[in-house]
Amino acid sequence: MLKQPKNRRPTQRSIAQKLGLSVATVSRALSGDPLIALETRKLVTDTANALGYVPDRAAQRLRTGRTNVISLVLPAHEEILGFGNSLVRGIFTALGHSHYHLVVMPTFDTEAADATVRRIVQNGLADGILLSRTEPNDIRIRHLIENDFPFVSHGRTELATPHPFVDFDNYGFAYQSVHRLVAAGADKLMILLPQEHLTFHHHLKQGFMAAVRETGASYENISSVTLDSPPEDIATAIKTRFTESAPPDGLILPGDTSALATLAALDDIGLKPGKDVFITTKQTSGAFDFVRPKIPSVFEDIAAAGELMAAYLIQRLEGAKAEDLQFVQKIEKGPQDE
Repeated sequence: MLKQPKNRRPTQRSIAQKLGLSVATVSRALSGDPLIALETRKLVTDTANALGYVPDRAAQRLRTGRTNVISLVLPAHEEILGFGNSLVRGIFTALGHSHYHLVVMPTFDTEAADATVRRIVQNGLADGILLSRTEPNDIRIRHLIENDFPFVSHGRTELATPHPFVDFDNYGFAYQSVHRLVAAGADKLMILLPQEHLTFHHHLKQGFMAAVRETGASYENISSVTLDSPPEDIATAIKTRFTESAPPDGLILPGDTSALATLAALDDIGLKPGKDVFITTKQTSGAFDFVRPKIPSVFEDIAAAGELMAAYLIQRLEGAKAEDLQFVQKIEKGPQDE
C-alpha cells in the first residue's frame, strides 16, 4: 500500500511525483478530462485513492470558480413514505461517476426554502440546485431563473420561462382512478388533495374533475385535512365522515401515509375496502404490495426521478437548453389494471 509521511496531506504534486506525470496532467485526470487517456485517468484516480488524496475545495474554487457541489433543498413532509431517502438514492446514482458532491439542505416551510435558495445563490455555495414541491408561481424558481443559476425541480410551475423539471403525471393518476372506481361500482367519490399552493394539487384536482364530468359521478371535497396533514388527523377525519350519513363509497389517496391512515380508520369503524368502500392510491414505498386486502395502486418511482434530475442538472451545467430537460413520468400501469 502507498503511504505518506505522517501529518503530510497528499497533494496533486505528490501524486504527480509518484507517477512521473506533470501536475497539470494529474489535475486534468482527476477532473475527468476526456482528453486524458482513460488508462491515465484510472491510474491517477487509483493512486489518489490509495494515498488518501482529498481535493482542496477552497483552492479548487479559487482556480475554477466552481464548487463541485450540488445542493438538494429538501422540504420535510409526511405524505410520502421515504421520499427523501429515495430521492437522495437516485441522485447519488447519477452523481456517482461525476466530480460533483451532494449537500442536502432540509427546510420546513416555503419561507425557509426560499431563504435557503437565495443564500446558496448569493454566496455561491453550489454550482447547481435540486428542489421539490413546486408552486405555480414559485418564488424560488423565479429567483433562480432571474439569476441564471442552474437548477432542476421535482415538479412543474406555470411560469412563462421554460425550466428543467422531472414530474409525475398526477393528472393522469386522478383521472384513471375515477374511472377505476366508477367501473368498480362507486358513485360518490372523494379525493384527498395536497395543500392548495402546490402545483400537483391543481394537477390532481383537474384530472379528478375531468373524469367526474365524463362519468357523471357525484363527488365531495374533504376540507378538514390535506395530504400533508399528520396521519392521526387524516384518520380522525375519515372516521368522522364515514360514520355520518351518505358517506362516499370511492376514495382516491395520492400518498402512502394517507392511505395507511385511512385503512386503519376504516378498520376501526368496521368498514371493508373493496366491499364497503373502494380505494385507489399512489405509492412510492412499495408498502402496498404487502397490504391485505390488496388496494389498487400506482407506483411513483422517486429514485428514478432523483437520478434523472441529477443527470439533467449536470447537462444543464454543461450548457444544455432548459426546454430539452423536461420529463413527466407516465403511468405505466393504471389503477384499473391492478
